[in-house]
Amino acid sequence: MTYAMPDPTMLPRAGWRGLAFRLPATAFAALLMLACLPPAATAQASQPARTARATPAQAAHDGDTATRRQQAAVKHVDDAVGVVQTMHADAGMPALLARAHGVFIVPTYGRAALGIGGAGGAGVLMIRRPDGTWSNPAFFDIGAISIGLQAGAEGGPIALVLLNDKAVDSFRKRNNFSLSADAGITVVNFARMAEGSTVGDVVVWSGNKGLFGSAVTVGINDVRFNQRLTEAYDGKPVTAQQALDSTTTDARADALRKALGSAPLPAATRTGKAASD
Repeated sequence: MTYAMPDPTMLPRAGWRGLAFRLPATAFAALLMLACLPPAATAQASQPARTARATPAQAAHDGDTATRRQQAAVKHVDDAVGVVQTMHADAGMPALLARAHGVFIVPTYGRAALGIGGAGGAGVLMIRRPDGTWSNPAFFDIGAISIGLQAGAEGGPIALVLLNDKAVDSFRKRNNFSLSADAGITVVNFARMAEGSTVGDVVVWSGNKGLFGSAVTVGINDVRFNQRLTEAYDGKPVTAQQALDSTTTDARADALRKALGSAPLPAATRTGKAASD
């Protein structure tokens, strides 16, 4: 036999005694437990359970967003190729890239960043593997450049040439950091380095020759791992270190690898006539 459970909040006090005689003990005990719950909990218990399901429209929107992010990531990589080709035109840069442990390229550094607290732009990081080849890309955002900005200068492409493992590890192992003397990293203006200044941990190059003015050193603030772009490019959840240390080679970045070039092999590993010279 099925018993309909009355709403306990609607029963008068006198009704409980009569109800106890008409219901089995288990049903009456359950009714008493419901009567002891707060009104909100009673209302919640009386509602049917609902399962969270994405509507077709939501699923389509999420798919469109993921596609747009992937397209944006691929465009950053493609745009970085042109930046590197422009860098090669500057005297001394090909030799510097041959020594690089990594290169971080921001194809478009926004004008809004030219001041305190401004947002800069998204960039592509490539690091050199032990065999001299270049890794898959990882994506980072940068904030303001705090030292040496020329007043009224326009934005444009910038690149950071990372000359040692200390500079590379800042990107590989940290998600929010600065590249500056305060952080133990010396960032040298390429334009001044060409005039004979000392090379630091990082050399910063700009497509706009007046961007850093006459400053010898520069500070790059608020560098953050862009997890959404990196995961959209890789097609799976990934950390910066996992993306950079991957042993697979994504062919979509081959043009950028070619532009960056390969490091010369150590003399001991060369073969043929050149090794005996």
